[in-house]
Amino acid sequence: MTSVETRQETTLPAPARTPSPSSSQRYRAVWRWHFYAGLFVAPILLVLAVTGAVYLFKEPFEEWRYQDVRTLAEPAATARPLSEQIAAAQQARPGAPVMSVIPPASADRTTRVILQGTDTGPFAQGVSVYVDPGTATVVGQIDDGATFMRVVRTIHGELMSGTVGDRVVETAACWALILIATGTYLWWRGRRTRRKPTRPGRGRLRRLHILTGLGGGSVVVFLVLSGLPWSGVWGDGLQRVQAGTGSTYPSAGDYPHTSTPPLSGDLSTNPDAKVPWAAERLPVPPSQDGHAGHGTAHGVLQPGALPVENALAAARPAIRSCPPAECDLKVLLPDGPHGVYTIVTDPRRDPSAAQTLHVDQYSGRVLVSYGWAEYGVLAKAVEQGVALHEGRRYGTANLIVMLGACLTVITLVVTGAWMWWKRRPRGRASAPARTTDRRTTYGVIAVMAVLGVLFPLAGVSMVAVLLVDRLVVRRIPRLARVFG
Repeated sequence: MTSVETRQETTLPAPARTPSPSSSQRYRAVWRWHFYAGLFVAPILLVLAVTGAVYLFKEPFEEWRYQDVRTLAEPAATARPLSEQIAAAQQARPGAPVMSVIPPASADRTTRVILQGTDTGPFAQGVSVYVDPGTATVVGQIDDGATFMRVVRTIHGELMSGTVGDRVVETAACWALILIATGTYLWWRGRRTRRKPTRPGRGRLRRLHILTGLGGGSVVVFLVLSGLPWSGVWGDGLQRVQAGTGSTYPSAGDYPHTSTPPLSGDLSTNPDAKVPWAAERLPVPPSQDGHAGHGTAHGVLQPGALPVENALAAARPAIRSCPPAECDLKVLLPDGPHGVYTIVTDPRRDPSAAQTLHVDQYSGRVLVSYGWAEYGVLAKAVEQGVALHEGRRYGTANLIVMLGACLTVITLVVTGAWMWWKRRPRGRASAPARTTDRRTTYGVIAVMAVLGVLFPLAGVSMVAVLLVDRLVVRRIPRLARVFG
């Protein structure tokens, strides 16, 4: 009898995939960009995330903080004319021009009259004087430029450095998109290759960094893209695009004494009393009256001009929708003899109800009515994005998602910086080594160049980094050792 010996087959693990030299070079080049971009913009992104998370709670915070001047102990049975209330506010601050007025949305609220403050210029916010509409007496005053949330907003938007800070913030925001793109590539390539074991602490940090990026990266991308319309360079370019493609801006007609008419966005810089983003480039038509005076002070009514309440009453039939419980009315006073009343409906949630009206200050005729029906596709997308970015479009759920995006950025910055700190050798930045393959280098630079065209300030900073690397870092041995 013949016996057959059987052996149990063993399945050997498949060998780890060895990346090709070109793939390794590409991975290293992308990692180097990701590393240095994160290292340089991380502090700014951390500031933006913290201030953005705080600013999400602006409305409830200010309702609580200023309830003594915004809310009446007893609702007003009847309201005095708005012009009388404005006069009372002017008496509290003699000589201060009136910028705008926000009538109360309900009988238990005060009227807010915004007067020009001691500071002037594009970032001056003015002083809000709160008036009891029933008695036309001043309840209190708030310097809008010195409030806690105004400081938070100024840090968030411009690092309290004016135009220069705005450009720095925009550059950092654009690099945040590049960080997410390069980080996604590194994760995708890294998961296909076997990596050397890392120390337990560093491994946990790396997993937390990756999982946070994968889980919240898409929301962070939306947060950045929806915030860029406020920026100086990219936002201005986007407004020019939407103005020339798809928006039906009415003609402003002949505007005396100027080569071009003023724009609606220039009428007010106060974030609580300004036109929507989509209407910022809307030309302002002139008021027409032969016997108008020649004053030029902002917000000072001319001889023969209608009182504020009459202008508002004349505009109401043209207002499409602004229920008091869901929307605020804001009135910007005429600027000089040819200025107009500008009436803005500001819905608290749905931006499709927003409307901007320009009213002749002498006749009360509605010269322009510009709202959702007149917006182009791009303007509608931006307005919806702004509402979502501020966490007010869908109430508490929207706020929680945006808060989560801010916490995602904070976690990514902290874990990324912590990993670098733990692995850095003494006297070196611990950056990935420079790639030695020219084809790979040029390919990565080409991709970065495309991103640089889409986001100009990021592109300028890329060119600056490349020039410094080639002309300075490589020629100084000590810097070459530190930065690899």
